[in-house]
Amino acid sequence: MTDMVRAMNPTAAITNAAEAKAAARASAIAIFLGVIWGVVGLVWLMGPGAEVMEAAMAEAAAASPEAAGMTGMMSSMAVGFAGFLIICQLILGLVQWFKPNIVIPILFTVLVVYGLGSTALGLVMADQMDLGAAAGPTWQVYGGLAVMVVQLILHIAGIRGGSAMNKFRDAQAS
Repeated sequence: MTDMVRAMNPTAAITNAAEAKAAARASAIAIFLGVIWGVVGLVWLMGPGAEVMEAAMAEAAAASPEAAGMTGMMSSMAVGFAGFLIICQLILGLVQWFKPNIVIPILFTVLVVYGLGSTALGLVMADQMDLGAAAGPTWQVYGGLAVMVVQLILHIAGIRGGSAMNKFRDAQAS
């Protein structure tokens, strides 16, 4: 356990293949954190979030009566899509845990950086447009930001671990 905690440090020195594998698995832990946060969001979306989303869609549909019948379908599609993304994350997290590599941490680092940027931009735009609650519940927005910062740190450690694993593999092959 101590090796895993030490491996999660993106600045720690990686001196052998076991440390490299542990560092690469830090990315899998970050993905599993994302899965847990996604499940929390999905539970909220299926409960009080559905009411909020349907109310916002009904308000938007007031100008367009044709869109009024689509609000129920759109909320169920959002729940289904969120569930699909959580399952995809879970699968990629398991792949990264059992067969650590450098591709998955790089992919998720890009996605996390995009998520951080789009969330920050969304907060700025919501503040400028006085949208307030339309940006999402405060606990979900700031909790998501905190989770993404932790994920970014762990994915960086995963990239370092995957790169070190490749170096150790190449050194062993020659």
